[in-house]
Amino acid sequence: MDYIKDTVRRYPMLSDCREDMEKTVDIICGMHKGGGKLLLCGNGGSSSDCEHISGELLKGFIKKRPYKKGEIGLEEEILSKLQKGIAAIPLSILTASLSAFGNDVESSLGYAQLVQSLGRKGDVFIGISTSGNAKNVAAAAKVAKAMGMTAIGLTGMGGGELSRICDVTIKVPETETYKIQELHLPVYHALCAQCEENLFEE
Repeated sequence: MDYIKDTVRRYPMLSDCREDMEKTVDIICGMHKGGGKLLLCGNGGSSSDCEHISGELLKGFIKKRPYKKGEIGLEEEILSKLQKGIAAIPLSILTASLSAFGNDVESSLGYAQLVQSLGRKGDVFIGISTSGNAKNVAAAAKVAKAMGMTAIGLTGMGGGELSRICDVTIKVPETETYKIQELHLPVYHALCAQCEENLFEE
């Protein structure tokens, strides 16, 4: 199943995003095969989107992603109910660290600090900003790049600062915040579904 092709068929306005969506899938799949993890951040609704994405990756989305019997050293009662996941951490859930760093140092660098602490070469960063100019997200992307991570942006039409920093930027063709967010949903659902399709058996 080609979920990106299907998404573009259902949302023709995303046709110009197809190539960058396919690149993103390749990057995430390569990261997973190499034992890396995904770090995601955004603000407001985009922060919620980061949690949504992680929820689709950390467990079965469309497929069940089962373990084979004896694949890891667990009794069958537990193993049979577990699902293979793609490591994905939405940074906004680390509220104690973010609030402490924001109070003690500078809130606009909260995500950057977490990327520095958690990120390693071979990991992937995804920053979501409808304008592409969120200062805290852009700073985190810069840190990710400096650490040898691949950086991906998800923005609106202009791309903003993120498009100048990131290796790949998916720029949906809208300029109003809520309309951009409406198109981000089918984009990241397609990304999650295609990664699952490429990496896991039913």
